[in-house]
Amino acid sequence: MRNIQPFLFLIVGLLITRSALADTYPRNYNIAIKDYKFDLTLSDSTNEIIGKTTITVAFKKDSLTQLRLDLISQSEDRKGKGMTVDSIVVKDHTVRFTHRNDEILINFDISPKAGDELVVIVYYHGIPADGLKIGPTKFGDRSFFSENWPNKARHWLPTIDHPYYKATCEFIIRAPQHYKVVSNGLLMEESSLDASTKLTHWKQSVPVSCWLFVLGVADFAVQYSEPFSGKSVQTWVYPKNREAGFYDFGELTPKVVRFYSEYIGPYVYEKLANIQSPSISGGMETSSAIFYAENLVNGKRDIRLRNVIIHELAHQWFGNAVTESTWDDAWLSEGFATYFTLAYLEHEYGHEEYIQGLVAARKTVFTAALKDPGFSIVDNRSAEKEPVTSVITYQKGAWVLHMLKDLMGEANFKKGIRSYYARFLNANTTTSEFVSEMEKASKKDLHPFFNQWLYHAQNPALKGQWKYDKQKKLITFHLEQIQSGGFLFDLPIELAIYKKGNPYPQLLKFRLSKQSMDQSIAMGEYPEKVIMDPRTVLLASVDLQEEKP
Repeated sequence: MRNIQPFLFLIVGLLITRSALADTYPRNYNIAIKDYKFDLTLSDSTNEIIGKTTITVAFKKDSLTQLRLDLISQSEDRKGKGMTVDSIVVKDHTVRFTHRNDEILINFDISPKAGDELVVIVYYHGIPADGLKIGPTKFGDRSFFSENWPNKARHWLPTIDHPYYKATCEFIIRAPQHYKVVSNGLLMEESSLDASTKLTHWKQSVPVSCWLFVLGVADFAVQYSEPFSGKSVQTWVYPKNREAGFYDFGELTPKVVRFYSEYIGPYVYEKLANIQSPSISGGMETSSAIFYAENLVNGKRDIRLRNVIIHELAHQWFGNAVTESTWDDAWLSEGFATYFTLAYLEHEYGHEEYIQGLVAARKTVFTAALKDPGFSIVDNRSAEKEPVTSVITYQKGAWVLHMLKDLMGEANFKKGIRSYYARFLNANTTTSEFVSEMEKASKKDLHPFFNQWLYHAQNPALKGQWKYDKQKKLITFHLEQIQSGGFLFDLPIELAIYKKGNPYPQLLKFRLSKQSMDQSIAMGEYPEKVIMDPRTVLLASVDLQEEKP
């Protein structure tokens, strides 16, 4: 995804490094959050939550005396919503802190040394302004559902609210008896505390970034399907959608999980639950407990829900298990999930289904580029300031992987994907590290390819003419790049030339790296038709016409 022009070879490394550092979140690499334990009390009489968060912090450097956490402050601008910190405790002692401008600064009375671990307990309360959505389902029943992406966990959970840290998590929920509670990982406890209150405890022992922490509290009907590799497969839907939801999710889920496990690598989480939710409009890939928009559940197994399920399941591998280090590289999540959705459709329904998806994605890319011509897949982005993705991240990201597979060959591509997944499993990564893994698998220099496709907003626009010379028995092509912006791509061009009565074309292959060029091929007779990009392996708009005498 980079270019072939000589001067670009000199700046590829700079582009990748600059992008990896562009996200402006105040990261602290001298500590590591090992575990969060969220103890929350929910009520039907108020939207206020009462929280106790226990955070295990490991220190990598001596004499660090302060810890910063994200937590949205209560404010007039939010109409009184937001969180108030009551106290913070370290080693059984209350410590000094400030909570201003949506961040907590905790001052330690001791000086931890490198290798030490401290347990920090934050007591707080408030009404979430976002992140945890408290309100009715489509049936009018009260519910509590999280929506943390990309940086909304801080609205209700004191965290380091950025993907560069991954930690294990627990949710201990005290709620009215009539609710069922679902979260990440394994169910550890479900107990009645008294006639009106139930405690539910979920624990995930696999580390994830905190946008993937999940909580759903509602009246649910729950189905436990046949386990996959010893791991529970579950469906959580509203009781009134019980039959529809069990039907919609039951058959597809294990088939998709099996395909991804065999193609990419093992599914790492303790369970897999599909959950109906009012908090989102499509799907949300929260680890081991995936949310789907409540209106998608209709008992019809329609194509829209089918594709959302496949996409969100793909995220359990890319985005969840292997996570981008910064928002600059969000395509490592969304572009990958979109591509592997198409890969599963090809596996299950055939190559034509795959091609149809690519054609639709290409149309989406060019339409979106007209509205946002400056958007490149990788760029300087921060969730603190701006949206970190667009449809280009999804659809063009998928096309990049499709073109990469064609460049590398399918066997090497699969080898590289499996190696990349294994190396960064349950960790963070960058685009440059992905490039490195794919170069090892292909034994090719892929930097020019990645540079032109990831770091430039332009997309190729090709215009050409062909003409047949009966005297010379020759077909000649003139082709030029006409995209705006002045950037020239290095492109593999394929032309399929069909003779009358022959279903198998003659192929002409060449590279277009200049503004324009001419190519010729001997042809004994006038061609019946000429098609550019017959295999659908080039992301470009194409206008190829016959030049009439």
